[in-house]
Amino acid sequence: MGGSATTLIFGSYVLARRNGAQEVLRDHWVLLEGDRIAAITPSRPAGADRVFDRPGRFILPGLLNLHNHCFSEAVARTHTEDGAGRKNNQSIVYTVLLPLTKLGIEILTPAERMDVARLGILQLLKGGAATVMEPFRNGIPEMFDAALEMGIRFYGAPYLFSTANAQADGGGVVRYASNAAGGEDGSVDLQTWDRLYASWEGRGEGRIRLAMSPHATDTCGPDLLRAAAARARELDAPITIHLAQSKSEVATIRSRYGDRTPAEYLDWLGVLEPDLLAAHCIDCTDDDLALMGARGAAVLNCPRVFARAGTTAAFSRFAGHGVRTLVGTDGYNMDLLGELNAAAMISKVASGRADAASAPELIDAVTTQAAAAIKRPDLGEIRPGATADLTVVDLSHPHLQPLFDPRRALIWLANRANVDMVVVDGKVLIEAGRYAGGDEEAITAAGAAAIGKIWALPEAQAAFNN
Repeated sequence: MGGSATTLIFGSYVLARRNGAQEVLRDHWVLLEGDRIAAITPSRPAGADRVFDRPGRFILPGLLNLHNHCFSEAVARTHTEDGAGRKNNQSIVYTVLLPLTKLGIEILTPAERMDVARLGILQLLKGGAATVMEPFRNGIPEMFDAALEMGIRFYGAPYLFSTANAQADGGGVVRYASNAAGGEDGSVDLQTWDRLYASWEGRGEGRIRLAMSPHATDTCGPDLLRAAAARARELDAPITIHLAQSKSEVATIRSRYGDRTPAEYLDWLGVLEPDLLAAHCIDCTDDDLALMGARGAAVLNCPRVFARAGTTAAFSRFAGHGVRTLVGTDGYNMDLLGELNAAAMISKVASGRADAASAPELIDAVTTQAAAAIKRPDLGEIRPGATADLTVVDLSHPHLQPLFDPRRALIWLANRANVDMVVVDGKVLIEAGRYAGGDEEAITAAGAAAIGKIWALPEAQAAFNN
């Protein structure tokens, strides 16, 4: 590291760890050498190439957002709140998100898909995420290009389906249709995943990685799930899936697979293991959660996307069953600090307990616990030798003062407007709240215009007006 550029950042507060527990250091400097953290010290080191010395900053490990959808949720944004676009108040996954994303891929040019991808990455960075796990249809390879260009740490998770045209019937049941070759689509999707892995794994000095992402229990049959899990474990890649995200999914799996719940279905197949990151799980039973806790699987809790439909997804319920519980944004509103606030608020209301989902617990859910879930001990902590990923939050704003406990302020009062810096591999991507690598206004306008082409489709108008 001797020849690497050095960066020095002052923190009025620095989140460190002592004996495995959080410790907030007052008035310390964090020194970065190249892509590593070199020191955390109360005295200012001399001779750094770049110095960021602003009071009131809270330096955190780079936050990890392990469940997000840049493309599909952009299609739904401001169309599906207040009950709009929901047939009989049911999930919009198979009526809006999947079909319109598929159409969007078909009608948008590669340049327009890149515009949408850039807008999503911009929103993630400004929302405080240094790392994202992004499940998306494998027809949007531009997600990888945008992540590489813009510098975020990216776990791309191209979907695998047993049917590429996943649509539910009136009862919410998804059928596995044959593709043009006369078989299911799972083997084709797995081959596509392998090609993407060969092209992208380890790019960007290791920032770009792949995760295995069979879409959901009701869109993936047993053969595909077994094959996907086996391939991921062969490569030591994370596995992520949507699990028990609707009552119709639970009913479908019970009817197909011997009265098993979705969690029991995955356990029967040998998929429910410590490398599984299961999104949502809102219709898991208490027994399901106990099973997940015993197997070591993690829940990816995204409370706000369900709150918009009047559904409670309480962080405290999952954590209370001993399940490793992480927090992601699901693409709906990519404000990771705001999502943590929602996780705290919903948990306290749902449990009736003021001490549920505490600030330190929620911060761990997007730092140390999230890093452990993807086997990255070099992430999620500020310590010498760790990777130089940081999220720096400005606590000097009037709405964050007076200030006694910076962790409680972060969870209860802060939001993405307070994100001051995001650093990945020692590179400053967000500086003073702005994207350092390009024109935010141009990125925003181009991405919004591309999504507007999807909104103009007759199929979109029909879906939104259900």
